[in-house]
Amino acid sequence: MLDSVALLRPPAPIPRANSLGPLALLRVLATNPLEAWTQAHFSEPIVMGGLPFAHVAVINEPAAIRRVLLENTDNYQKDWLQRRVLSAGLTDGLLTAERQQWRMQRRALAPLFARKSVMNYAGRMVEAACALADRLEASVGKTVDMAVEVTRVTLDVLERTIFSDGFGTDREAIRQGMKSYFEAVGRLDPSDVLGIPLPRTKAQSEQRFFKTAVDRIVVSRKRQLAQADYRAPDDLLAHLLNARDPETGKGLSEREVAANVLTFIAAGHETTANCVTWSLFLLSQSPEWAECVRAEAERELEGDAQTLADRLVNTRAVIDEANRLYPPIAAISRSALGDDELVGHPIRRGTMVVIAPYVLHRHRTLWRAPDRFDPRRFLDGGLQKTDRFAYLPFGAGPRTCVGMTFALQEAAIILATLTCRYRFALLPGHTVIPVQKVTLRPKDGLPMVVNRR
Repeated sequence: MLDSVALLRPPAPIPRANSLGPLALLRVLATNPLEAWTQAHFSEPIVMGGLPFAHVAVINEPAAIRRVLLENTDNYQKDWLQRRVLSAGLTDGLLTAERQQWRMQRRALAPLFARKSVMNYAGRMVEAACALADRLEASVGKTVDMAVEVTRVTLDVLERTIFSDGFGTDREAIRQGMKSYFEAVGRLDPSDVLGIPLPRTKAQSEQRFFKTAVDRIVVSRKRQLAQADYRAPDDLLAHLLNARDPETGKGLSEREVAANVLTFIAAGHETTANCVTWSLFLLSQSPEWAECVRAEAERELEGDAQTLADRLVNTRAVIDEANRLYPPIAAISRSALGDDELVGHPIRRGTMVVIAPYVLHRHRTLWRAPDRFDPRRFLDGGLQKTDRFAYLPFGAGPRTCVGMTFALQEAAIILATLTCRYRFALLPGHTVIPVQKVTLRPKDGLPMVVNRR
């Protein structure tokens, strides 16, 4: 059946014929950076250009990407623009830490997200997915913003796996605050590009809200762990507090624990939620693949929860394809600390090197029918046959997202559970437009009509 599927062309901005001028570029970067890409970016291995006060190299050659992210990584650090965008929060965690602080944290936290550890959380993910499916019963025949509902279930998963005692505040307040946070940090103001140090007041306000709540929970749990008769729950917070660098035996400071919890909440729930949201949308446009995923879910959901994600082969292919078309990380940027050469182009010290998975995943020289939805490319070992540095939904090299296995397992379980019980149809007349706000999300949400299978 799937061999004859007509390939869907999901929505995406049409690449420009020519680069924008400085003022027009600033306007587009402030509204939707996806609209700034040109035809050359999707066909050339490297495009040299510039921002005001910055020289930029956008690279789409896997060997060059390997050099930046793996082979010569010491020469490429997070650039001034990326640090500025994230400076409103998430400092001292894995996402923003550098050099020795990052290495220590990575070594200490890696065992928490190892495959075996993540599989232990599968049952809680199933419970959260089933809870959402049960709630949707009241909405059968009605229109629901599934982008909102999916963010709620990913927060539920985090609450069940990070904070067994709960967030200590209203979950909806967390969701709304996180939405505001990403909208604030995701908007590139002219001041960012020009390097003018203006504070991000809204983002800082939201970050203070989360930090206060997380600090309170961390302090409370540390106090409990000090009690001789306290039995710590099997959650990530307990493991974070007990984590030790295997080389030095050093644990994380209270500040680093809180920063990483904030990182898991911010980056973890947002990226997974967007992945599931885009998968639901793509399946709503492809009845054949929706039926394929439904049949697989019906067959596998009753089995062992720990190995469920491994058995959801077609579901995972849909998720991989959704992450190709709408990657969780839309762009990675680095600053060259010294001179180098990439794809035969000299890279001067101070050049901003941009690796944009959104562009890379649609590049004409790397993918067959790159603008089409075709999960078959990830079946039968397709992912293993793809160059590791041509497909970067979670980054690559030493700084690959530590929570990748967690996110993919969670997304597969949620998508299979929802698809097994319901058919989701895009609200007639609604146009889906991808926008970049740090992550990629559908503009104006994803209103869908929910019907029982």
